[in-house]
Amino acid sequence: MGGLDNLTAEDNARTARTARGATEDEKMENQAVPAGEVMRGGEVVVDSVQRDTTVSRLRAQLQVPPIQVVSHDAAAPPPVTPPFPQPVQTPPLQTSIASLNSRKYTNRITFLIFLLHLAIAVAAAGFFSFKAVQGVLEHETGKSRRERRALKFWLPPIEGASLLGIILAFVWQTSFRAWPVFMVSFALWACFLITMAAGILLLCFSMPDTDVGGVFLLLFSIGTGIYACWVPRRATFSGRVFAKSLQPVQKFPGVNGPAYLMMGLGFLWISLWCFAVIGALEFYYPPLTIFALVLSLMWTAEVLRNVANLTVSRVIALYYLRGMQCNIQFSFQRAASINLGSACLGSLFVPTIEALRIIARGLNLLEGEDEFLFSCAHCCLRVMESIFRYGNSWAFVHIAAYGKGFVAASQSTWGLFNRQGMEELVDSDITSSICFLTGVSSGALCVIFSASWTFWTHRRYTMTVSLVAFFVGYLMTRIGMALPQACVACFYVCYAENPASQLFDSTIPDRLNQIRAASRDGLVSTPRFVPRRVLSRA
Repeated sequence: MGGLDNLTAEDNARTARTARGATEDEKMENQAVPAGEVMRGGEVVVDSVQRDTTVSRLRAQLQVPPIQVVSHDAAAPPPVTPPFPQPVQTPPLQTSIASLNSRKYTNRITFLIFLLHLAIAVAAAGFFSFKAVQGVLEHETGKSRRERRALKFWLPPIEGASLLGIILAFVWQTSFRAWPVFMVSFALWACFLITMAAGILLLCFSMPDTDVGGVFLLLFSIGTGIYACWVPRRATFSGRVFAKSLQPVQKFPGVNGPAYLMMGLGFLWISLWCFAVIGALEFYYPPLTIFALVLSLMWTAEVLRNVANLTVSRVIALYYLRGMQCNIQFSFQRAASINLGSACLGSLFVPTIEALRIIARGLNLLEGEDEFLFSCAHCCLRVMESIFRYGNSWAFVHIAAYGKGFVAASQSTWGLFNRQGMEELVDSDITSSICFLTGVSSGALCVIFSASWTFWTHRRYTMTVSLVAFFVGYLMTRIGMALPQACVACFYVCYAENPASQLFDSTIPDRLNQIRAASRDGLVSTPRFVPRRVLSRA
C-alpha cells in the first residue's frame, strides 16, 4: 500500500506541474497579443477587463481633488479646477548644419539670363574689337584716321584710370581695416573736397560739355557736404560698427583674395570693352550700341562685386553662427557657381532699391505740411516698405550661408530685423553710403587724372574720357570695398539671428536703446517703413 501511495503522490505532482505549465503557456500567448485583446477562435477580440483596467489607469493619472465636506453655515470654498496636462514646448528647430552645404542652384532663370547676356556681350565685344583693329589697319581712310586717333588719345587715359581705380581700391580697403573709426569721417569729407576739386577743374576747361559736368560735380559736392553735417552721430556709430565687424577678418588672411581677383577680371573686361567702344563708333546706331555696352558693363561689374560679397559673407557668417573656419576657396566656388543666380538678381535690383531709398528719404524730409509732398512721401514709404520685404542688400548674408534665393533671403533677413526690433537701426546705418562715397571719391580722382591728361593731348575727348574714367574708378573701388560692406552686413544679420552669442558686444543693444529713447522724445529717424506719425496723419 505504501508503494501505491507514493506512485499516486508522484502522479498528482506531475499533473499539477503540467497544469501550471499549460497556464504559463497561455499567459505567454496572451502577452503576445496586443494589450486589451485576446485570441478567440483565431480572431482578435477586445478584452473588456483589460480595457477597464486601462481606463482606470488613465483616470488615476489625472489629479482629482478630494471630496470636501462643508457645513451649510461655513462659506463655500472657491472651486478647485483640476490641472490639465500642459503641452510640452519643444524649442524651435534651428537650421540644420547640412543646409549650410546646399547644392541647389539659386535663381536659375536669372543665372541663365546672365550667362546668355555674357555670351552676347563677349561676342559683341570681340566683333567690335575686330572691327576696331580692322579699321586701324586700313590705309588712309577717314574711318582709319578716326579710329587711330581714338586709339591714341582716348584709350590710354581710360586704361590709366582703370589702374588708378585698382590702386585706390587697395588704399581704401587697407585704410578701413587699419583705421575704421577715422576713415568714416574721412570718407565723408574727402568725397566733398575731391568732387568739388574735380568740378572746378572741369569748369576751368571752359568747354560746353565740361561745364555741364563741372556743375553737376559741384552740386553733388554741396549735397555731400550737407549730408556730412547731417550724420555726425551716425558716422560715429558706423565707425564702431566697422571696427567691430572687421575684427574677424584677421582670422582669415586670404579672405580679400576674391575681391582682388574680381578687380583683375574687371580690369581685363574694361580693356576689352574700350576696344569694343572704339569699334562701335563706326557701326550702325553708335549711341544705342554704346549705351547697351555701358549697361552690360554695369551689370557685369556689379555681379563681380557681389561674387566677392558672397564669398566674404559666407566666411564671416559661418564664423558668427557656427564658429566654423570656412574654406575661402570653397566659398568662392559656391559664390561663382551655385549662388551666382542670386548675385545676378541682386545686382539688378539692389542699386534700384537704393536709388528709391534716396528718393523716399528726400521726400520724407521735404514733406512738411504740404499735402502733395505728404502724399508722395506716404506713397514712397509704402512702396519702400513692400520692396524691402522682398529685396534688400542684407539678403546676401543668407544667400551665402544657407543657399537661399534672393527673395527668400530678403524675407528672412528682414523678418529677423522685425522680430528683434532692428528696423530703425538698419535704416539709420550709413555703411552702404560710406562705401558708395568712397567709390565716388575714386571716380572723381580718376576724372582729375584722365581729364588733365586728355585736355593737353586732345581736347575733343576730354568730357568723354572724364565720364568713362569716373565710371571705371567708381566700379573698381566698389569691388574692393565689398569686403568691409559684407562684414558689416554679417555683423547685423548674425546678431539678429543669435543676439546671445558671445561674439557680439553691447554695440547694437546700446544703439537700440538710444534710438528707442529718441523715439519716445519725438526724434524719429527717417525710415524705410511708414512711421507712426505718418499713419496718424493718414
